[in-house]
Parts: sequence; C-alpha cells; structure tokens
Amino acid sequence: MNYLKEERLNALAAEYVVGTLRGKARTRYQKLMMQYQAVSEATAQWEQYLTGFAETLAPVSPPDDVWENIQIRLGHKAVDEASAGKETPSSNEPGRIIDFEKEKQKRWKNLSFISTAAAMVLAVLLFVMQPVPAPEISHIAVVNNADNTPLWVIEVSDETMNVKVTDAFVALADKDYELWMVPANGEAPISLGLMPEANGDTRATPDILLDQSIAALAVSLEAPGGSVTGSPTEVLYIAPIVSV
Repeated sequence: MNYLKEERLNALAAEYVVGTLRGKARTRYQKLMMQYQAVSEATAQWEQYLTGFAETLAPVSPPDDVWENIQIRLGHKAVDEASAGKETPSSNEPGRIIDFEKEKQKRWKNLSFISTAAAMVLAVLLFVMQPVPAPEISHIAVVNNADNTPLWVIEVSDETMNVKVTDAFVALADKDYELWMVPANGEAPISLGLMPEANGDTRATPDILLDQSIAALAVSLEAPGGSVTGSPTEVLYIAPIVSV
C-alpha cells in the first residue's frame, strides 16, 4: 500500500490526530512518521487544523462525581473513603448508590458520541482539504533559442497558462522579454505581458489564444518594463502552439 499517496496520507494523519487510528495501525503509522518527512508534516498540519477547531468549542466541565468514580474504579480510593465527610442521607432522602453498570453504559455512550463527532469533523475536514484538480493541459508551446535549447515551456489549459523557466535561460540586467500572440491574419501581435526570468508564473488564458485566429506565440527583447509602443521591438523567438 502506498501510504504517501496524498488522499490516503491525509486520511491516516487525520485519524491519527483524532485518535480513531488504533492498535497495530497506529503503531505502523508512528513508524512511518519516523521514516518519512512527508508523514510527519501531514500529521503536524492536521494537529494544527484540529487544535484550531477545538479552540472554537466551549469547554464543558464533567460532574464532580465522575472523577471520584474513576478513582474508585482504579482502586485509588475506597468507597467508604469516598463517602467520608458527606452528609448522611435523612430518612426522607434515599442514599446515593453508585451503579457501576449504569456508569459504564453512560461512559460508552459518551465515547460513542465523541467518536461520532470526531468522525463527522474528520469527514468535513477531508472534504474541505481535497486537492483542487489541476486544469487539464490541452496545448503546449516551447520557446527555443538559436541552438534549439528550450528557454521557456508554456503549458496551456482552457483556464490558465503556466510559463516555466528552464535552467538554460540567462537573464539580462538591462533588458526584459515580452510574450506576444501572433494573429494568423497578419495583424499586429497582441501582448501577453513580460516573461518570467526565474521559476515561472501562471496567468489567465486569453479567450482567443486557442482558436484558429492565433498562429503562434512570439518573444521579443524589450527595454525594462516592456514595449512602450504596443508593438514588439525585436522579435527573438517564435513558438508554435501544439495540441497535446
């Protein structure tokens, strides 16, 4: 079983923090935390989420006799000792007899309620934390230099353009690079803004980019800040938009 798969890891981490992961499964998960940093990080993240949630709940104090009954059951206090110092019930007031069977039923009922509540919180949090599906890439454009080495890789979906900078790219201190759409009918290129010079960026896909009115993408060399005329100054690279 791949415990590092995101959905499975989130479910296990949440169960571990809530306390519903028990027995051998809990021991196995603790070993995974020592072996994999991703498991430790997921656990810490869920502890943060659930601690924040718990802080929004009003504290509820248990009845005074709950702790006393626990002490008696553990053998830390005798029944007579527990009764010492208490007023002797009058003939009109029946004495209180601890019914351990009822206390046991009450305890399991409370535990059942807590487990149900924890499971509901867990289900809600798992739903909220489901990763948003990445937009499906339908087209790609690779901007190569004169040596046919990729400088930028542009992944296009219906919603976004993800522009990635490759290790081969070298920025110029006194120049910027600008991205353009090249219309198929020969009209003036349309600017898509400056190209990133490190890592990359994501921008919205223009409505017309993926229809037949656009022939390709182009990259021009510009003064810092981009073209001041609204047209490319020096076109360096042309990249066809390829369907994938």
